[in-house]
Amino acid sequence: MRSYLDFEKPVAELEAKADELRPLASETDSPAIRDEIAKLEQRAQTQLAELYRNLTPWQKTLVARHPMRPHFKDYVEALVEDFTPLAGDRKFSEDQAIVAGFGRFRGRSVCVLGQEKGNDTETRIRHNFGMAMPEGYRKAVRLMELAERFGLPVISFVDTAGAYPGIEAEERGQAEAIARSTEACLGLGTPNVALVIGEGGSGGAVALASTNSVLMLEHSIYTVASPEASASILWRDSGRAQDAATNMKITAQDLLRFGIVDGIVPEPVGGAHRAPEAAVQAAGEAVAVALSVFEGLSAEDVRERRAAKFLAIGRKI
Repeated sequence: MRSYLDFEKPVAELEAKADELRPLASETDSPAIRDEIAKLEQRAQTQLAELYRNLTPWQKTLVARHPMRPHFKDYVEALVEDFTPLAGDRKFSEDQAIVAGFGRFRGRSVCVLGQEKGNDTETRIRHNFGMAMPEGYRKAVRLMELAERFGLPVISFVDTAGAYPGIEAEERGQAEAIARSTEACLGLGTPNVALVIGEGGSGGAVALASTNSVLMLEHSIYTVASPEASASILWRDSGRAQDAATNMKITAQDLLRFGIVDGIVPEPVGGAHRAPEAAVQAAGEAVAVALSVFEGLSAEDVRERRAAKFLAIGRKI
């Protein structure tokens, strides 16, 4: 079942017309009807490609949030063999907003971390929509420390609107947990790569994305706060979210230009949600290339390169 965003209405209309004609084409076996369907499909594809070549930052935000976009579990199932998740932070409890474990990526043992949003009501509630509690970040730290002990690279898949902002999270030290996770990323003696697959929101994203290489899918976003929250802060009007999205420079293209991220992974025409398998495979290729750059480097070299990357941000703007 297709799901269309508001700006995709012209495409939706063309594809709906083609769908209406398909039963008739089957019944009558008419070459003329089949030709008309082919023309409609071609027009829809052309329209879709044109739309996605010229997306505004707000439209990219909507694409990044699309519910049918591949999530963490889709990437792990396709790219990581023998994935074994580990639970709990050994301090308070288990938080399922962040899933973390070990497996093999292209024959190499790795540690894999990421936010999982869920894909239906039950799983979204279970994973708290990808918004982690402090124990989620402490679990990530625990696994990163294990990865370093055994000399394993760390791969992070980032997809969160931000860390959970509730009172109970603050009571249990949300800010400290995010800071510790960020510190663990920056201090790793093994290579780490992060890929923003949807939303990279606030400290909730930075806590897993302070890595040697930060990649973004073409239509993902990476931002200090959501456009709605930023509009509320700047103009006291969340209705100006589109203005905030434009002015904050949250797209992969803007962030690559500013040197904040290191690469963009192209998405299929119409976004990752239209061809999830192709999007996931392209992501796997990009992560493999990013990891290969650090093969054979000492722990000190890995740390120095990571530090230099982050210290260079903003110096050439």
